[in-house]
Amino acid sequence: MKNKADREKPSRQSRTPHPARTALRGLLLAALVLATWVGLVLLDGSANRLAVIEGEPSPRDVKAPHQVTYVSEVKTEEAQRQAAALVEEVYVGPESQVIEAQLTRFDEIIALAEAVRHDHFVEADVKRTLLREIPDLNLDETHLSLIIAASDDTWARITSESQRVLDTVLRDQIRPSAVPQARQRVSRLMTQTLGDDARQVAIRLAEGLVAANTFLDPEMTAANRQAAQQAVEPVIWSLRAGESILREGEIVTPLTMEQLRVLGLLEQRPTLEHQLTILLFALMLVVALGFYTARTQPLVISRAKRELLLVVLLVGMAVSGRAVIPVGGATAYLFPAATASMLVVLLLDLQLAMVVSAILAGLLGFMAARSFEVTIYVLVGSIIGALSLWRLDQLGSFLRAMAYLALANACVVVAFELPDAAGDLSRLLTPLAAAVTNALLSTSLAFVAFAFVGRVFGITTSLQLLDLARPTQPLLKQILTKAPGTYHHSLIVSNMAERAAEAIGADPLLVRVGAYYHDIGKISRPYFFSENQFDGDNPHDSLDPHTSADIIIGHVTEGIPLADKYELPERIKDFIREHHGTTLVSYFYRMAAKAAEDGNVDEERFRYPGPRPQTRETAIVMLADGIEASVRAHRPADADATERVIRQIINDRLVAGQLDECDLTLKDLDRIRQSFTEVIQSVFHPRVQYPERVPKRAPRTSTESSPTDGT
Repeated sequence: MKNKADREKPSRQSRTPHPARTALRGLLLAALVLATWVGLVLLDGSANRLAVIEGEPSPRDVKAPHQVTYVSEVKTEEAQRQAAALVEEVYVGPESQVIEAQLTRFDEIIALAEAVRHDHFVEADVKRTLLREIPDLNLDETHLSLIIAASDDTWARITSESQRVLDTVLRDQIRPSAVPQARQRVSRLMTQTLGDDARQVAIRLAEGLVAANTFLDPEMTAANRQAAQQAVEPVIWSLRAGESILREGEIVTPLTMEQLRVLGLLEQRPTLEHQLTILLFALMLVVALGFYTARTQPLVISRAKRELLLVVLLVGMAVSGRAVIPVGGATAYLFPAATASMLVVLLLDLQLAMVVSAILAGLLGFMAARSFEVTIYVLVGSIIGALSLWRLDQLGSFLRAMAYLALANACVVVAFELPDAAGDLSRLLTPLAAAVTNALLSTSLAFVAFAFVGRVFGITTSLQLLDLARPTQPLLKQILTKAPGTYHHSLIVSNMAERAAEAIGADPLLVRVGAYYHDIGKISRPYFFSENQFDGDNPHDSLDPHTSADIIIGHVTEGIPLADKYELPERIKDFIREHHGTTLVSYFYRMAAKAAEDGNVDEERFRYPGPRPQTRETAIVMLADGIEASVRAHRPADADATERVIRQIINDRLVAGQLDECDLTLKDLDRIRQSFTEVIQSVFHPRVQYPERVPKRAPRTSTESSPTDGT
């Protein structure tokens, strides 16, 4: 998505770091990546390794050049695994908390059922419906009817017997895997004195609450298994000179790899020339990356977590690529290099993702014995993968990205492999299968990482925003229930803000979700705000201006603890803090000034705490919030009057300096105004006035906002 960097909390002092500091951070980034690449990845002598690959056939016979006796880690680990496998799992239980919880739940269900049974004001059909809505009460229509129709004595016998059997069953150990067997015991323990239908009701009541009360103790089990492993003596292994290690065509096993390593057949010291070549190549890549980042990505450089994310992605790709890329052949096509560029475009920036794609393509191509084919394969796949996920607005985009990436990989494979496979097209099947698998693996890894990496590095992701936008979110449901007028106001503001964000290239999803939650502080005292006053009574009429202003301003300060309680991302909290900036609650300020004897009133007492909007997104919501409230309060008579109100609010905010700390330009403001006008006129369009017997009240002519709109 565009402008991902704006989702993190920007600096209150300056949005652009000092040039010298930025350059220094860029150099530190380059040095860190360079040191890691050279120290952990590149200087490992891989170019001179013996061409023997675990799991693949050996290309030739290999014999021990000399005798050696050593502690075999492979054999020791095998013996330890066997010893650990013989240790049984440790279970602890039954836990009294589970038993008490289930019995308490039984009492709650019975109490609810009793209430329904004795409700003489509803019909039997309604009672059955109410009983069906009771959680954990899974009964069919016949049994529900029996509960309703049963006499008090029969019902008492049913509940008493069901509770007795449930208590009996729960007192025994019940492992999670044994819950079905425990439920079968209920029918065997149930008395035969009840009638068939009554007995079935009692059985169902108890069965539904049988739950596991004995659980695996992983720590004790792990400790026992670790003790068993530690008790295993190291396995000593010997090889004699001339002993056959591998035969041509024999599959290389972990044991044979260990033997080759111990004999020194897999480790050859790289030459000085090789080390210098690697150093210069890595230096070239990281200097290019550091220079680009320092000059064009100040937000990444100035934020340690984002810089750390970039380093982790680059180093992680290099380290994992070392294990796969040098193998060559179809195996190199499996390496999910596109995952890095996908995550960069999702969490950081599109242009940065393009540069990362080029950097990784050069690095991995160098690892693959300077393979031009691998370089192009990684470059094309990474670019296509990043572009496919740009402006992510739904999870289905990952499936589309997977298809595009698979097609791009397949095209590169065919372009390079077709000349060699012209006489036998079946040779294309293996690399094509690897290319398609690469698309599946890259996209899957990006999806899984995207789900939690953003939270770890403090970046609000599209997945979080999509989840917060669901109407079933508990906090949104509270707004709808406690402050329906505010809920409707937030919906209109979100539509206005989203349209404006699309017009200027801001983040429409972030703006929509931010608008949903910007007024959550109003649910503490909803009726003090005009949109929630449906009966005509205004509680501010009985309050002094200072108290009223405190209440109106309080919806901002009270919104933050509520956002903390529901774990809203920091970027969404910015909309709560900044949607009024440091504007003045002018209505109550003028009332206080009028009431004061000398006319002097502390203006700061009537100002919102701020800060002013720091991003384009929060500024858009500020403007949409003020315009919607003003139009709703004054109900302009025609389109021209509506546009005048919109221009007035935007000009007021601009002149008051409320937009000084965000990136909006005058051209952006004009586009925002046009977008707002379109939405407002579609929502608050004038209606045909029909003759009325009762004279209509004269419309309000003041341009002042309603005192309880909070604007």
